[in-house]
This record gives sequence, C-alpha cells and structure tokens, in this order.
Amino acid sequence: MAKQADLSIEYLGVKCENPFFLSSSPVGGCYDMVAKAYEAGWGGVFFKTVGRFIADECSPRFDNVSKEDTPWIGFKNMEQISDKPLEDNLQAIHRLKRDYPDKVMVATIMGSTDEEWKELAELVTQAGADLIECNFSCPQMTSHAMGSDVGQNPDLVRQYSKAVSGATKLPVIAKMTPNIGNMEIPAIAAIEGGAKGVSAINTIKSITNINLEHMTAMPVVNGKSAISGYSGAAVKPIGLRFIAQMKSHPLLKDIQMSGIGGIETWRDALEYILVGSHNVQVTTSVMQYGYRIVSDMISGLSYYMQDQGFNKLEDMIGLALPNIIPAEELDRNFKIIVNIDHDKCIGCGRCYVSCFDAAHQAINWDFENRRPSVNDECVGCHLCLNVCPVPDCIRPGEIKYKDESKRIPKDIAFQTRYE
Repeated sequence: MAKQADLSIEYLGVKCENPFFLSSSPVGGCYDMVAKAYEAGWGGVFFKTVGRFIADECSPRFDNVSKEDTPWIGFKNMEQISDKPLEDNLQAIHRLKRDYPDKVMVATIMGSTDEEWKELAELVTQAGADLIECNFSCPQMTSHAMGSDVGQNPDLVRQYSKAVSGATKLPVIAKMTPNIGNMEIPAIAAIEGGAKGVSAINTIKSITNINLEHMTAMPVVNGKSAISGYSGAAVKPIGLRFIAQMKSHPLLKDIQMSGIGGIETWRDALEYILVGSHNVQVTTSVMQYGYRIVSDMISGLSYYMQDQGFNKLEDMIGLALPNIIPAEELDRNFKIIVNIDHDKCIGCGRCYVSCFDAAHQAINWDFENRRPSVNDECVGCHLCLNVCPVPDCIRPGEIKYKDESKRIPKDIAFQTRYE
C-alpha cells in the first residue's frame, strides 16, 4: 500500500490537513454529523448556513434525476438554511472547534440587512470559527432579501461583504450563485467589499421530472413543486467553468477559490484543483454514499501525487489553466480522422446512425457484414468515437493538415490521446 502523500495546504492563512471539505448543506448541520465527518478524515467543514432566519422546511424536499440505469446523475433539493435556532448552531460550532482544534471550521452565514450580517460575523467569530463564508447563493430562499437574488446583485454583494469584513478579523469568503452569466462581476464586487476568497458554485435553479399524468414537477408538496437547486455529477463541468473563468480574470487570478459541484471521487476533486481551487467542497455524493468517501479521495489523490512526482498539493493548483484558452485561439489547422477496429466492432451501427443523422455523413455502412467505414467527408469531429459502446474500437487516427504547416503528427500527438 502506498504511503499517504502530504495533502496539507494553507487556505486563506489556515492550515488544512487535506483539501476535502463538506459544503454548507444538510451533511454538516450539527455537532454529531460534523464530528463523525472529521473522524472519517475530512479536513474541514463549511457548517450549514446559520442566520436569524429559521427555515420552515417543506416535505418532501429532494429528488434525483436518472438516465437509463444510472440514478443520481443530478440531484434537486428545496432545503433552505439551518432550521435550528442560531444559539444552538453557535454552540455546535464552539464545541466542534474545542473538540477538534486541528480541523477547520468555516461558519457559513446569511443575513438580510447590514446589521444582521455584522451580528452574525461577530457571533461566529466569538464561537471560534476559523473562517467565515457569506452565502450569497442559496436558490431556494423564500425572501428576495436573501440567497441567490442577493448574489445576482453586485452592489449588495459588495455591501454585505464590507459589512461582514468590518465586523470580524477572520478571512471572509463569498459563495457565488451560478444563476448568472458572468460570475466575475459579483466576485470582484465581493473582493472590493473586503472578501478574501470565493466559493463556487452553489446549486443551479432547476425543474426536475415533470409527471405526465399529474402535470407536476418533483418533489411534489401537496400537489405543487417549486424551482430550486440542482447539484450532483451533472453540474461538475459548469462548476469547473466558473472557477477557471474567475482564475483567468486579472482581478481574481490571485484570489483563493473553493471549488464545488459534482465532486464524487479524488479525480473530480483534482480537476477543481487543476483549474485553481485551494480546496473542494462536497455534499451530494456524501448524501449518496456517506462520509466514508473521503478515504478513497485521500488515497487516490495520494497515489496520483506520488505517481506524478508532486511533493505538495500547492504545486498542482491551476496547472490546467494555461491550456484552457479562448475558442478563437484554438489551433484549427488540422483534423484528426478516426480509425475503426473491425475486430472489436460489434456491428451495432450507432456510429453510422449518429454520423448520418447528426454529423457529416462520413461513415458508410456495410449492411451485409454490419461494419462501418470512414469516407472522405470525415471532418474529425469524433461524434462516432463518443457514441461507440466498445472501448478503443474507434480511435483517433490519421492527421490531415489544412495549412502548409511543416508539422509532423507527433507535434500534436498529445491532443490525440484518449483514456
């Protein structure tokens, strides 16, 4: 068994034993839950959002989206912030920090006025939190004075960030809503208001599983449903995009990010680190599998670091960013034609159907032998490779250059490698 690598990292001046945190949600909303998570190996927790507002939750409040035989490709929740009295939450934060001093406690707060934000900042600071996260992003608040409606208003984000930062000595983190086109705008406003870090993303406003008989979306609450937050594996590409875009902005490139969205494995977590995250936050996969998933994350990331020769986590942060460039800067002077391995082909015809109906009609079909072949219409889009159900049956092959380049195939061989 490989020796565990050093996964420690300094996040906004706070030492973390590893980058794996619970996000502010049902998985970390009381002493017993967080204590169990700490003991399972999580480096820290963003405690479920606390405030003067006490949620009056509906029932049921969860739903999952499936595709064919795969459940939980996406998850919807209609849960708001903590339904416990503020005093109970403050006591839990205090006890957790007292009993687990080496673990990181981030108090996530939400107010509706300057005075509330200031008061909450002071109270969680006194309770012993290491960091404060401002929830500007919950999509299911019943008041427009709180949640993602605030996160879409840069002036309010700046104002409340300033109120909180002025009321505490702790570093302040702004949690962003993805229900917006350009996240850089509210993120910059938060930094202007005094925030030191940014978390992204919260859940995406959604409607799931409309029942065709009763004409109701899920989950159904006495015959009705509501637009609310979507999370899970399906949102990871969106979360990665927002983190990468913020880390590429000149005013945000040096701001420490916390990545959230669709993290189930060590590899998911590493992807967020490679686009610039100092830590990652997880909820949906914990709801599915429990706190124990962190042990696989720790061992998987340790093995990767040792295998790749990384001595510290810090060295991996943002390594993928230079390779994520504007679309207009992509090299468009070649196309990679595919090869089809007829020995592996099972004759299902999916490549032929997809290419004929949805791409460039570049695959001919031998009806007698049930085998495809590539014709001169191939533009190298690789739709066939993506729909083929047989691993390595269709792979990148000949490279055709559109320009007079003197390059040879091995110059771009790296881009033709697929897992």
